[in-house]
Amino acid sequence: EEAEVETEQPDAADDVQVVDAAAAATATAATATAAAATSPDEDNHEKASKSGVTPEFRSDRDVERKGDDAEIQHDHKDEHTKMDSEPVTEPVTKTVTAHGDIPVDDEWNHLISSEPGSIFPPESKRYHLYVAYACPWAHRTVIVRNLKGLQDAIGITYVHPTWQFTNPDVDDHRGWVFGSSEEKAPSFSNTAGMGTFPANWGEEDPHMNAKSIRELYKMSNDTTGKYILPVLWDTKLNTIVSNESSEIIRMLNFEFNEFAKNPELNLYPETLEKQIDELNGWVYPTLNNGVYKCGLASTQEAYDEAIDELTDAFDKVDSILQKQRYLAGNTFTEADVRLFVTLIRYDEVYNVYFKTNTRNVATTPAVLNYVRDLYQMKAITDSCRMDMIKAHYFTSHVELNKFSIIPRGDNFLGLLSQPHGRESLDP
Repeated sequence: EEAEVETEQPDAADDVQVVDAAAAATATAATATAAAATSPDEDNHEKASKSGVTPEFRSDRDVERKGDDAEIQHDHKDEHTKMDSEPVTEPVTKTVTAHGDIPVDDEWNHLISSEPGSIFPPESKRYHLYVAYACPWAHRTVIVRNLKGLQDAIGITYVHPTWQFTNPDVDDHRGWVFGSSEEKAPSFSNTAGMGTFPANWGEEDPHMNAKSIRELYKMSNDTTGKYILPVLWDTKLNTIVSNESSEIIRMLNFEFNEFAKNPELNLYPETLEKQIDELNGWVYPTLNNGVYKCGLASTQEAYDEAIDELTDAFDKVDSILQKQRYLAGNTFTEADVRLFVTLIRYDEVYNVYFKTNTRNVATTPAVLNYVRDLYQMKAITDSCRMDMIKAHYFTSHVELNKFSIIPRGDNFLGLLSQPHGRESLDP
């Protein structure tokens, strides 16, 4: 988890803001969501389960990071090298409604639900995803959107891969910014002034005309100071719905079937829920987050511990995939989506950048063919841009790569286009 910053909160009377009904609704949703997430009673559990998001499932918030590829933004005690400023503390505001003062949201994990009275009901063309090709957590949401056939119902915008200072006159926060389609738009450099990266590597914000993801958080009265991706945005209320990918993919899976081209696809089938949750429970800390533990270790001891854990987990995956086509057996599920986004980056980025070179995908036949199998699904192929993935990692983190030299690699995506032969594992 990103390091917490202790700040003195201003007295409510110092900064009270009257807002319109949309902002008030957002604040109300924040309170309702927080209650559902913390209350152990069965009613709240059932309500959350309507989107396939149970309180227990919020495990990604309880481990070491939250939502974004915060590989360079979090500081886990002595294990990680600090690559970015502390979470930025913005002025805290409160909203005034007919029901009195309601604190603004401090964790963006609202639920889209068809339940009566829902602040965020499923609607076509109402919600928008802000993502980066590079961010593995955002990549999950892009894949599920594509698999379900929600491209016409939920819009998407890709930010620029190269982090920039988001408010250089105020602080040194570095993060995601939008690009430009203008032909004469100036190129980007990294935050050390090195490199030249076209502005059209990123898209413009089509809804709020924001220049950075940070601005979207500020428009939503954010109090966390953690400007992370993905962002699921409500274009009607002009606020963030969620920035937690594990919850967003469940909502995309369950709540938009009336607008989906593939409504019959269920990535979290009831018969496999327990198995999927168990898989996610160890794949996330040991592999998804494990590569970052290796890459950001600041002592040899921390690295040795992390690489041992990562290597064991990689071998465990290899053992499973030698016997069955997918992680949960012969059914493709969200567990595969969550693993894929790490494996697709493993050889080209993590082996080079995060020192995870005890194993690699290309020389592990079962894992390689598994990645090929998934990659060759058109919905997944269309979500992968290795050039943009590498551009982010190798141009954003000046502490690791001051001159932003992007390694060429050996055409890993070309390797994934070869036959996989995984059909032989079907019953």
